[in-house]
Amino acid sequence: MKPGSLAPACLCLLALGSCGGGERQDSNEPEGEYKVQVVSAEFPSDQKLARRADLEITVRNTEASRSVPNIAVTVKGFDTRLENPGLADQGRPVFVINGEPKEIGGYPESKEKAPGGGETVYNGTWALGSLKPGAQKTFKWTVTAVRAGPYRLSYEVAAGLDGKAKAVSTGGRAPKGLFTGTVDGEPPDTRVGEDGRSVEEGVR
Repeated sequence: MKPGSLAPACLCLLALGSCGGGERQDSNEPEGEYKVQVVSAEFPSDQKLARRADLEITVRNTEASRSVPNIAVTVKGFDTRLENPGLADQGRPVFVINGEPKEIGGYPESKEKAPGGGETVYNGTWALGSLKPGAQKTFKWTVTAVRAGPYRLSYEVAAGLDGKAKAVSTGGRAPKGLFTGTVDGEPPDTRVGEDGRSVEEGVR
């Protein structure tokens, strides 16, 4: 199963990117199982509406001599579907990936605060390339809660994008995990800093 099939939900307001041409990211992917360990996975269980939070997943290649072809993580649950036949688009975001101001080609742009360089053609999937034996990489997203209520975020690690290279943990299954919690519906108090930007009280 390809990583993208694990997260069919579109992230609504987000463009999760594509390769834009050139060689496919899954080109010449070797077939086999690669031992991968989730070293840490962190995301606050208690969230507040309009508050920023970091989602971090660190993975390690525990193979003795083989590199993982293309370490990837699929995240499902950044948005939800409303069972309302009257809506043209039933998808609604729960968390949005924040933008970071950049200048690209001399023009102001906003770059997603998601795993840098990790965008793929599969919705909800990011890949950070080859992972050497014993090495580890961290996937990091900076998101903001935009929908109050309980949330459920799941993730799964893959060793490639074509389904030939499979990441396995103890027991021979793909490394995966789940974050659950609640988004408080009361917006946080804010103040305007000296730089003119809105900054949440009590947050650095």
